[in-house]
Formats: sequence, structure tokens, C-alpha cells
Amino acid sequence: MTGDAVPHESSPTIRVLLAEDQVLVRDSLKVLIDTTPGLATVGEAGTGAEAVRLARRLRPDVVLMDIRMPDMDGIEATSRICAHPDGADVRVLVLTTFDLDEYVYGALRAGASGFLVKNATAEELLAAIRVVAAGEALLAPSVTRRLIADFLRGSRSTPAVRDLGNTTQREREVLTLIGSGLSNTEIAEHLHLTVGTVKTHVGRLLSKLHARDRAHLVIAAYEAGLVTVPDDHQ
Repeated sequence: MTGDAVPHESSPTIRVLLAEDQVLVRDSLKVLIDTTPGLATVGEAGTGAEAVRLARRLRPDVVLMDIRMPDMDGIEATSRICAHPDGADVRVLVLTTFDLDEYVYGALRAGASGFLVKNATAEELLAAIRVVAAGEALLAPSVTRRLIADFLRGSRSTPAVRDLGNTTQREREVLTLIGSGLSNTEIAEHLHLTVGTVKTHVGRLLSKLHARDRAHLVIAAYEAGLVTVPDDHQ
């Protein structure tokens, strides 16, 4: 069973669309979100195709997307949502498991703004929704490490080579640290800058590299060869 709601007037509440085929899991997520101040579910989808339809109609702030979905997997659904003009402001948070890490890069390229492993706590899930809704990228540390190692080993496919164009040396330094998973605060400390200055650099990188959000700056860093494989994955 699935359901949807009618779009409402603008509100500070973060509006979430649930895309999960397991009814028990979806119902649990709905209760968790709807009982959390500042968050509300606006629709539920039990298939990938339905997630695409509801995302275009409801224009939620965040789509909580399972990768394993009937009739259309979460990667394809994410791609269709993010590629459509009505999905320009929709952020997709993908739920993954350790055995599905191979799909992470594909989902990032499809437009996903973040990933969370399914064994995350309720607090981590709620925080992830807020982070993604705010336009930040969220990659669970375990997924980030695996993504970096797998991508740069080239075990699945040859990555595109990214031309960083007219980015400055400082912007490339910031991009490298973004690709390594550092937050703005951590980047500021590392480069001895203010957080405000780092945010300015991030904004310029988004514009110059035509990146949808911070997650896609991570891709740019990988494709430009700015990130090295961690020693424990050599």
C-alpha cells in the first residue's frame, strides 16, 4: 500500500517523501519522521516509478530512497527525479547496506546528495535528513572510504577525467579536502581560514563546476585526481 499527500504552502518544516517497498520499514520511518519536530512526511512510494511520480508532483525537500525497489531501482529513480526540471530543488538521501556499496558512485552521478547505511540509528537518520535538506552532502564514513578506494582503483570502470577549468589554486585545495570528506569547519582549520571564507570557496566551486551540491564536488575531486587511495586500501 502506498499513499501521497497534496502539496502545501511553504513552511520551515522539512518535507520528506518515503521511497521504500517494505511496508513495515516504511511505516516505521513515517512514525519516526512525523513525530519529530520540523520534519513531516508528504508521501509514500512502494516502487521506483511511483517515487519518481510523487517527487515530481509533491516536490518534497528530501526523498528518502531505498536502492532495492520494484520495477525501477533507486539509482534509476534518483536519476529521473534529479534530471527533471521539477526536481531541481529535491534532494535524494539514499539508504544503502554494506553489500550494496558498489552502487554508491552510480547513485552520486545520478544526483543523490547523500548516503546512509541501514544500520544507522534514528538520531543519525534524522540528522542526515536535515543535512541533505540544507544542501550539504552526507556520506556515511564507511561508505566514503569504500567509495574512494573502489573508484580510484578503477575496479569497475574507467572514470571520466574532470577539467577543473578556471578554478584557483585555493579552490582546488578546498576541493581536495571536500573529496577527502572534511566538513567546512575541518577545512577551515586545516587551511587556517575562517568558515565563512571556506563557504565562499565552496559556493564558487559549485558555480564553476556546475555541481548540484556538495556531493557532486566530491565526484569532481575524484575525477580530477585530487583524492588519493587511503593506505589501508592499497
